[in-house]
Amino acid sequence: MRFMMIVRATEDSEAGVLPSRELVAAMGKFNEEMAQAGVLLAGDGLQPSSKGARVRFSGGKRMVIDGPFPETKELIAGYWIIQVKSKEEAIEWALRCPNPHDGKDGEIELRQVFEVSDFPPDILPPEEAAREEALFRELAARQEKR
Repeated sequence: MRFMMIVRATEDSEAGVLPSRELVAAMGKFNEEMAQAGVLLAGDGLQPSSKGARVRFSGGKRMVIDGPFPETKELIAGYWIIQVKSKEEAIEWALRCPNPHDGKDGEIELRQVFEVSDFPPDILPPEEAAREEALFRELAARQEKR
């Protein structure tokens, strides 16, 4: 099963304050540990929301809202996608993570990623499920070639 480990934004991350050299080194070591264990699929830090945008849907209309966004506690500063055997294993990895907030209060949220197999056939018919799985295998193969 896959989990997303979500690092919440802080006032510092939203202000564009870069992490300390020590934190960058600790995160690099943590990333290497997850890669060597075969659980790391992806992970990145994110630029402040001032460099982003949101697309809001209202019925058939779409509206673009440029950042920054006001609620820091609702924003994401970074993430990892990990492949583990259980929620407990995902929690174990999150507990091993260096504090992503340079020693200040913060949190990492864990969310399980939907798999194609989570959808019943009346919502995702077998032929569509097979296409989805083939697409993601192709994307993974492209990533490996990089």
